[in-house]
Amino acid sequence: MAERSNIRDVSALAGVSVKTVSRVLNDHQYVSDATRKKVEDAMAQLDFRPNMAARVLAGTKSGQIALIYDNHSPYYMHQIQSGCWERCHEGKVRLLAQPVNVDDPDVGAQVAALVKEAHMDGVILSSPVTDCDAVLRVLEGMGTPFVRISPGTNHAMTSSVFMDDAQAADDMTSHLINFGHRRIGFITGHQNHMASNDRQFGYRRALDRAGIAFEPQLVAEGQFDFDSGVRAGKYFLDMKHPPTAIFASNDDMAAGVLAEAHDRGISLPQKLSVAGFDDTTMARTVWPPLTTIHQPMFDLGFRAADLLLKGDEISHQRLVHQLVQRKSVIKNNIK
Repeated sequence: MAERSNIRDVSALAGVSVKTVSRVLNDHQYVSDATRKKVEDAMAQLDFRPNMAARVLAGTKSGQIALIYDNHSPYYMHQIQSGCWERCHEGKVRLLAQPVNVDDPDVGAQVAALVKEAHMDGVILSSPVTDCDAVLRVLEGMGTPFVRISPGTNHAMTSSVFMDDAQAADDMTSHLINFGHRRIGFITGHQNHMASNDRQFGYRRALDRAGIAFEPQLVAEGQFDFDSGVRAGKYFLDMKHPPTAIFASNDDMAAGVLAEAHDRGISLPQKLSVAGFDDTTMARTVWPPLTTIHQPMFDLGFRAADLLLKGDEISHQRLVHQLVQRKSVIKNNIK
């Protein structure tokens, strides 16, 4: 097996000092473009990959960050991760995506071990980890830079990116009301996610503004996954007077409602309108295609990584949502 190229080989081929190669590797600002190109060309020719452990021991950054999450929607996390990866790729930084269970009493120790053993330069937290007290305490105690996506607590602690979940849910509920629906079922998200409370608040606020009494029996508990959407669908459709519209706190659960309605032979959307939240790929592939809230998931990930890599002063960025009308919601003609 051929020996792996080292920094001295790069130095010799590029015709520069070892120190100059080191400066290029660490993205030092005092390196001319011409010199940087010579070094990069030499590295490419030698298929040189810097030894990450050696860089850490030398006191430089490891060039890798972690995205830590606990989310039941693979569609949502795929978009968040894609956004983070795109920004990390631009910055020539490696991204590690690590799932955890926020209900595990050892979750703080697990995150601490990840940061130490993998020499993470920083961390991005996605909901509900973004509000997990054990994880927040550990990262603060270690002095590890971190950015949070959609935090519901301790807003001043770190930089964050988010959208207005309450207003988005208000917009969707108002949309259903404007389409003549008065009996609207609502499926909550997982109780560990602060966004779940915000979305239910927006639902209730829209009802109140329209003069429609809130009925607790029209709220079903969900877990942000397909199966809980099916269960909620069964609950609502078994009612003597089922709702004419069901608004689920994410697309996965809305798809579960659609599946249950299809199984019962219910005409969609003529007999039941269904709305979701997130605008994942699933929203466009189910039938009928979902009316939903477009949450800028890719941008949330991209902006979070950008804030972490820039390392500027604490910043909070609110991104804009959009209501997307498709075929799953129509005007209510049921008396």
